[in-house]
Amino acid sequence: MLTVGLGKILQLLTSRDIDAQIRAVKVVANLAAEDINQEKIMDEGEANQCLIMDKGGARLLANTASKTDDPEALRMVAGAIANLCGSEKLQLKLRDDGAIKALLRMVRSGDSGVIAQVARGIANFAKCESREIIQGHRRGRSVLMEDDVLSWLIANSTSASASSSRRHIELALCHLGQNEDNARDFISSGGVKALKRISVESCREDIRNLAKTTLKLSPTFKAEMNTESSKLYRTEL
Repeated sequence: MLTVGLGKILQLLTSRDIDAQIRAVKVVANLAAEDINQEKIMDEGEANQCLIMDKGGARLLANTASKTDDPEALRMVAGAIANLCGSEKLQLKLRDDGAIKALLRMVRSGDSGVIAQVARGIANFAKCESREIIQGHRRGRSVLMEDDVLSWLIANSTSASASSSRRHIELALCHLGQNEDNARDFISSGGVKALKRISVESCREDIRNLAKTTLKLSPTFKAEMNTESSKLYRTEL
């Protein structure tokens, strides 16, 4: 029953009726949510997420985002993708299906609610990726580096007006910084400076501490900061 029902729901994402699209996106967003965030909508949230992906849900969501400028629809699409970004199993397929690029395109709407959902999605993705790297399940540079996500995060780490957006952006930067294979990207783009600022200025103590730990554990970051300190010392002399 769920398979048949989901198929019909996903078909509605291609409807010309914006109200029908929004209703469909709301259902998909709820099905994509993890169990802990649902009020027993379904018994197995992980199974729902995989089923949505298997039936092309992420690609349809990305297409929906490219065809509408309605803030409510974009907020729901971004929220649905953000929920899917919280699953390690779906990471590569989300990127291959255009969901990550769709998130970044949606920020052009300028709507604070959309931007908050985009930031949450990137933070979810970065957290899952970081966890897999720490546990030794994957290696290599983050796939987010290839979609220019880091530049967006750095640019908005100080300009995001909503506190929830800034919190997710700060968390995403910290998680991406925990991958040593991302270190060179951080240095060339100003990410180390952003982490240093977060370690001092973030409104949340847990994020300040996470940023400090991220800087301390990376050999590349420590070498970069030592080099900067030496240059500053010579300049002062």
